[in-house]
Amino acid sequence: MSEDRRKILEMLAEKKITAEEADRLIAALSSTGAGGEIASGGKPKYLRVLVDTNDPLDGPTKVNVRVPIQLLRAGVKLTGLIPAVAREHMNEAMREQGVNFDVNQIKPENLDELIDQLNDLSVDVDQAQTNTKVRVFCE
Repeated sequence: MSEDRRKILEMLAEKKITAEEADRLIAALSSTGAGGEIASGGKPKYLRVLVDTNDPLDGPTKVNVRVPIQLLRAGVKLTGLIPAVAREHMNEAMREQGVNFDVNQIKPENLDELIDQLNDLSVDVDQAQTNTKVRVFCE
């Protein structure tokens, strides 16, 4: 039994984490290295987004999204089926909202580049009374 797995089981026994959280951690250990990187020789299968916040008024909130990379690849390929006029309307609508992004630039090879570069992105969200942590990574 690995040291990391033992620590997870100890935290579960001490009721520091729930059984569901322990299961997710053990699953992550199986598919990633100790630093959250993809296991050697393996391609990522999922994009994970974790949000953990502790609001004094609303209480703690946890979000755990696991999106299959294949679904992202399929979505990127489908953008080629959107008529050019519709893509321009989308670009214009995003620019009006302050998002300078060109839908025409979404290509499968761009997604592969992003996945290759995305090991572990952490974003701290500062608000007056809320402590929020966001993690985005591939596994």
